[in-house]
Amino acid sequence: MFVKKGDTVKVISGDNKGKIGKVLKVLVSDNRVVVEGVNIISRHTRPSNANPDGGIIKKEAPIAISNVMVYDTKASQVSRVGYKEENGKKVRFAKKSGNLLDK
Repeated sequence: MFVKKGDTVKVISGDNKGKIGKVLKVLVSDNRVVVEGVNIISRHTRPSNANPDGGIIKKEAPIAISNVMVYDTKASQVSRVGYKEENGKKVRFAKKSGNLLDK
């Protein structure tokens, strides 16, 4: 997986094309990601202890991982992800700018 939780990504296709957001969850088995503020759905819920009123709740739904690209915040552009070894650790970097994505 080239995307990790906490990465900033840009949606490159679909209804939400062009939106930029932070990855909230990565669903590895389904090859999908949940991105903050992207693919908002309305969920109708009945009253429960957690939500005593019930009603319609807006939340983010997963989108296909192929529809996002990693957004390099330092260079302000999307880029493919490369891997290299630095100080004995495998780290990710943006191929366009060469900036490290891992801290």
